[in-house]
Amino acid sequence: MKRNEVPNCLLCNAPLNEQMTWKYLLTNAFPRTICSECEQKFEPYHTTQNQEVTSLYKYNDAMRDFLHRYKFMHDTLLAKVFRDKIHEHLAKSKAIITPIPMHPIKLKERTFAHVDQLLKEANIPYQHFLEKTTTETQVGKSRQQRLATEQFFKLKASPENIKNKDFLLIDDIYTTGITINHAKNVLLEAGAKSVKAFTLIRG
Repeated sequence: MKRNEVPNCLLCNAPLNEQMTWKYLLTNAFPRTICSECEQKFEPYHTTQNQEVTSLYKYNDAMRDFLHRYKFMHDTLLAKVFRDKIHEHLAKSKAIITPIPMHPIKLKERTFAHVDQLLKEANIPYQHFLEKTTTETQVGKSRQQRLATEQFFKLKASPENIKNKDFLLIDDIYTTGITINHAKNVLLEAGAKSVKAFTLIRG
């Protein structure tokens, strides 16, 4: 990958003027894609040791703007913004990396699978074991409405490929946990040994 692939900050368009360092020369570190000023606007989320879901950042104004541009304005280049942090947290995982899937109709509308794209940019291999069975989203629902939502995932793979294996579900944002729990339950019922989760954002 070229070191000058992104000459300007992907968020504010300021010149990056990145200095070549020994870290970049001697490792496979990703080149920067946002400036230090924009980077400081994202607040890290500190996951406690016993939490089943690991998240990298809090949902603040900067993250809301990022998500809007990335998911709804189809600015796919923004998948590069957090690739270094995602790679750092997932590259050594021994669990099977499994993205939360989009419904085929939603995928056609959006033109790209946003969670898959985050993993691709971070050079993290993944496998799809689930299918989403409804186009309904959780956006705009109250907590009570979300909790009452019926199961909206089903297995895409044979249970034989799931039994006694460890899985790590990947999603962009964790709010009430309904989506993660639905996906987790499908895998556990199929015989998965363990299912944990990782999200970019904690709402």
